Amino acid sequence: MKWRQLIFGLSLMAFTSQLFAIDLVVLGLFRNKVMVKIDGKQRILKPGKISPEGVLLISSNSDEAVLEIDGVKGSYRLGSHIGSSFKRDEQPEVSIYQDERGMFTVIGSINNFPVNFLVDTGASHIAMNRNEARRLGIDFRQYGKRGRASTANGIVNTWNIVLDKVQVGNVTIRNVKAFVNDSDSPRKVLLGMSFLGQLEMTNEGQRLKLKKKF
Repeated sequence: MKWRQLIFGLSLMAFTSQLFAIDLVVLGLFRNKVMVKIDGKQRILKPGKISPEGVLLISSNSDEAVLEIDGVKGSYRLGSHIGSSFKRDEQPEVSIYQDERGMFTVIGSINNFPVNFLVDTGASHIAMNRNEARRLGIDFRQYGKRGRASTANGIVNTWNIVLDKVQVGNVTIRNVKAFVNDSDSPRKVLLGMSFLGQLEMTNEGQRLKLKKKF
């Protein structure tokens, strides 16, 4: 599809109490790809991949893009112009919405690699399967501490590790404890209490708000 080279300035408005400090210029739109300039740096956004500035492309076509910035979604058309000079709140927060099955899922990152999280307040730690750990470049057998756990599929070997950085929207926690199951489950990475326990959580039905305590 031919690129449409229409440049316009865009500063994101605050749709909730969360405030932003980011300048975003859209350079081109087409299906499932957007070229932008964020704080003076050119980026190509693709669905499911978060930019270093925390901007996520949900979907796009030649007419508009749906972007998520720090957990806030908005639709932006070519030619629209929004300007403000908001700054980030000192206590970052993010909103996570229920999916069609009533589960709270969100795209975040581990050690700057994109991850599809499933919120699980019943999990003591972040938990992932061995294939996901390998995708993230985690050598759990060398650096982890071996253990065992009871799962729906029986007893499995586990490896206790510490993740350098876990990010969801604008919320970043470092040195987060996690488990790697030496199996193919869980299918999604479980966002457990080793991350959630360091945040203020507010359940508003279809929306879960997470905010750093300090």
